Amino acid sequence: MGRVEGKVAFITGAARGQGRSHAVRLAEEGADIIAVDICHDIETNMYPLATPEDLQETARLVEKLGRRVVAVQADVRDRSQLTAALERGVAELGGLDVVVAQAGIMPSHGEPPTMTGWIDVVDTNLLGVINASHASIPHLKEGGVIIATGSAAAFMTGMQIAQPGKDPGGAGYQYAKRALSEFIHELARNLAPRSIRANAVHPTNCNTDMLNSEPMYKAFRPDLENPTREDALPAFPAQQAMPIPYIEPVDISNAVVYLASEEARYVTGLQLRVDGGSYLKFHDFHV
Repeated sequence: MGRVEGKVAFITGAARGQGRSHAVRLAEEGADIIAVDICHDIETNMYPLATPEDLQETARLVEKLGRRVVAVQADVRDRSQLTAALERGVAELGGLDVVVAQAGIMPSHGEPPTMTGWIDVVDTNLLGVINASHASIPHLKEGGVIIATGSAAAFMTGMQIAQPGKDPGGAGYQYAKRALSEFIHELARNLAPRSIRANAVHPTNCNTDMLNSEPMYKAFRPDLENPTREDALPAFPAQQAMPIPYIEPVDISNAVVYLASEEARYVTGLQLRVDGGSYLKFHDFHV
């Protein structure tokens, strides 16, 4: 306990799933929380997003742990909204030490597929990370840290695209996660002289609403017209080298706590994979 005692953490996508888990774990370790989420659906995202009630529940769980929380509805695609939410939190909680750019979506291609899915996922998963980082940098002092959520999908190289344009949302998801990985690398390089760190954490399948949704069931079982979770579950382990279907949000949160703590005070520019060996299925060892 107390690994981030007295720190203030700004978390996007905090209303449920990984974001809520990060908020709770950081609060358990002594941090106060600025929790941000869009709290309404995006049309191209074919599963429901979090609600205002979900964000309130995250705030309740943080307060139950005896920590302070500022919960604000804001869209990471809009830097002005994000900046206003962050500045409100900094004013109430007294500073900023940790940034967790977690917010992410996975649009389906829809019928017929349009480029709107590409735009929405790139604006959320990539621009949202950039907006959270850039809004935060003026508030971060020596010892601060930015942590972005990537994906095992960023490392799936050499995959053939049989029908370009068929699934702009899915293609945009992979692109956004690769691009944010490079962004974090360059950000870390430029922040290092200021003793501010930047790292990315890359989950594999994670047991959240994104994975437990009809579009993901179809992605894992394209041979079925209307697959259920029970149909998709046997296919989930194909993503990992370890014999597991998915990881839990807390597995990522534990990595976030480590990167946010003084234990990782010299760790920067890291692409930390919490992926059950997914990377091992796509890459030989290289330096």
